[in-house]
Amino acid sequence: MNIFPWAKIYIPPLDFSLPPLKLSTAQGEKVFTEETFTMYVCGITPYDSTHLGHAATYLTFDLINRYQRASGKSVSFVENVTDIDEPLLERATRDGVDWKDLALNQVQLFQGDMAALHVIPPQFFVPATSVMGLVDQAITKMTSTGFVYSIDNDLYFDVSSFLKDLPIPYDEALSIFAERGGDPLREGKRDPLDPVLWIANRNDEPGWESSHGFGRPGWHIECCVISLRYLLGERFLSESKGEYLIDLQGGGSDLIFPHHFMSGAQAQAMLGISFARAYVHSGMIGLDGEKMSKSKGNLVFVSRLVADGVDPMAIRYALMLQRYSEDRMWTNELLEKAQSALARIRLNLSKSEVAPAHTLISQLASSLSSDLDTPEALKAIERWCYESEENPTVDEAGVVSRALDSLLGLAL
Repeated sequence: MNIFPWAKIYIPPLDFSLPPLKLSTAQGEKVFTEETFTMYVCGITPYDSTHLGHAATYLTFDLINRYQRASGKSVSFVENVTDIDEPLLERATRDGVDWKDLALNQVQLFQGDMAALHVIPPQFFVPATSVMGLVDQAITKMTSTGFVYSIDNDLYFDVSSFLKDLPIPYDEALSIFAERGGDPLREGKRDPLDPVLWIANRNDEPGWESSHGFGRPGWHIECCVISLRYLLGERFLSESKGEYLIDLQGGGSDLIFPHHFMSGAQAQAMLGISFARAYVHSGMIGLDGEKMSKSKGNLVFVSRLVADGVDPMAIRYALMLQRYSEDRMWTNELLEKAQSALARIRLNLSKSEVAPAHTLISQLASSLSSDLDTPEALKAIERWCYESEENPTVDEAGVVSRALDSLLGLAL
């Protein structure tokens, strides 16, 4: 259900046998050898432009997507749009615009940024507002098994059965929960960490009819339902096979708690087995030694960099200079290093004779299969450039160009 059209990205074929992908996850190292691969990545809340933190996150999962496709896997990739949430409504009210128009505008900007960065679109790009009927059914199912209770017509999820699996200490979870949309101090809750499932309509906010009253869903149930419906199929509420429901749940590290924990708990409450085999998170991006945030006013937007003439491939290259899972800093020096490296690569790709492609592709595959070690992959490209300059022997620049595009998304 790609209600928001997204330009397709051409992926050159890669005739090369790749080792299985290994990723470091919250559950330890996971090796993906199966012929099918299901991945759900949490999308944007469309109330502001795409900044480098977003870009780093979606680049991470684009690399996973590319690697699995190049390995011959059948990849099912779903991403949502949280197009109904407090930040969106608050900005629409502040700016005096319709929340739907704001969401559409920001989604289009996001897609333009992703296309510029050569990010492969998801198979399904699903707005939360399109799944209200499914949310209704999911809450009904959880109600029948005792996981749902009401406070003043708002419905809450009883998370107590899953607290043994909290990824952080309980006291820390309380603090983060309050910062990220939770309401731990609300009277009547069974546990302060219980998240809201359905919010009864108030203050003329947008709402939808449901068997639970007129209102709108909480954040976590939206992602839970979208991931299950579009990765498991139409019978997702009645089928539960295997040890896990999907292979990978992804997003930024700020989603570890509460979002990924809560959406996974709700999926398990519905279907009785664990949600994701692997939870993978990208690190946060700072600017010149400081945390990048809206409150600090130091966000770096992809669209602004591109408008200023920065090559999107340089942005992509710069974000791969450090490991995806690490918190890292964006600096002008980092971008300049990327621009210089790309100029050198392009120069070598323009030659009639270069160093052999097979050695480089083998090194790229080894690095990427080892928990997306992009710094090592980029070093391999540097070595190839050196060998191409010092001892060119074969007419394989086209093979290298296609491999860089296929595996790293560097369209040069």
